Amino acid sequence: MEAGQTTSVETLGLKRSLRFWDLVLYGIILIQPTAPMPVFGVLYDKSNGHVTATILLALVAMLFTAISYGRMARVYPHGGSAFLYVGKEIHSSLGYITGWCLVMDYIINPLICTIWCSSAAMNFLPHVPYVAWAAFFAILFTTLNCNGIETSARINALMAAVLGLVIVWVLAASVRWMLGIVNPSAAMFLDPLYNPSTFHTGAVLRGTATAVLTYIGFDGISTLTDEARNPERNVPRAIVLTCLITGILAAIEVYFAQLIWPRGAAFPDINTAYVYVSGRVGGPLLFAVVNGALLLANVGSGMASQLGAARLLYAMGQDGALPRRFFASVSQKNRIPRNNVILIGAICLGGAMIFSYSLGADLLNFGALLAFMGVNGASMLWGWRHSRGRQWFPILLSLGGFLTCAMLWWNLDPKAKIVGTVWACTGVLLWIVRRRFTVLPAQA
Repeated sequence: MEAGQTTSVETLGLKRSLRFWDLVLYGIILIQPTAPMPVFGVLYDKSNGHVTATILLALVAMLFTAISYGRMARVYPHGGSAFLYVGKEIHSSLGYITGWCLVMDYIINPLICTIWCSSAAMNFLPHVPYVAWAAFFAILFTTLNCNGIETSARINALMAAVLGLVIVWVLAASVRWMLGIVNPSAAMFLDPLYNPSTFHTGAVLRGTATAVLTYIGFDGISTLTDEARNPERNVPRAIVLTCLITGILAAIEVYFAQLIWPRGAAFPDINTAYVYVSGRVGGPLLFAVVNGALLLANVGSGMASQLGAARLLYAMGQDGALPRRFFASVSQKNRIPRNNVILIGAICLGGAMIFSYSLGADLLNFGALLAFMGVNGASMLWGWRHSRGRQWFPILLSLGGFLTCAMLWWNLDPKAKIVGTVWACTGVLLWIVRRRFTVLPAQA
């Protein structure tokens, strides 16, 4: 009787309850509908004022990649991620490096949230120095996570709804402001897409490489294949539609912002440029609302990503890829990897003093774009191995995704590529040491 009960429990799997629109909503919440707002000023500066163009160009690359993610989610419907696809279809060692680069993304995300929150807080209390705010937010994230406080799915959904209302308010104020313009020229409405006096291909490509940050998170839908109804059909469609909705919404947000801000005028603070745009159309009230809403959103994102990074390091400690005594240690009180949380908090504090938001964003995209190239490569190889000529069109789509992601990766900030390469080489070294460690005991 007991053996039968045990067997039935062990064979239970995750409940397949998520429908198509549940997956899409999850993806939008994961990305956040205000994704282009924090990075708006950086994109404006890098692209010489062609923010909308960079968002749309990044959308093309992300759609190619979203299609590849969808194809691989069909092949591996029981959970999915970039390192799984690359490890299975290309090589296990490349899958490990892909996962290692994604660990960097998890660590960098709370760092850039610390930088942005510090800049936003200075809009409220400018007399408090940036260093003090950076220390405050790094300690805040660490303290709350050490006490086991997590952001629940309901809080994330509520935050997404609030941010949605803020977006509607900003767009309504922007339209009202535009209607007040006397005799607007047709050229003014084309400037966000193409301004011949400031357009430079290299600048737009550099901006597009950073604009990928707007879409980070759409691939998270692939991890829900075990809980989705009809995952072979719904997961690929949800990934592509989430990416498309994100791109269109982001393009609308930045398009109006570019129309409103005077061409060539400098922003008081490049990190919180969108907040100043909101203040231009909605006055001090909308300035405070947008600044506060984005501040809270980044606090939530920073906390969640810090804890996620801590758990990844914990898993690597358990697996032996990192020193087990430190990284696999768990707090007896709160059952969390306390050492990892504190370590990441220290990295956030130190990084906030050294990194700019722009450099941090490019470093995050370093790992993401490498993972995207890996997924596109895995999709191409799977199509070639299993269907040959019948898969020529999907293979071409995956090739397009690989080439566009490679081009964007090449146009990242050189400093970000140097730091990212050092991180990747460290991962290779750890992998070699780990393999040697596992072989030596067998020989003894």
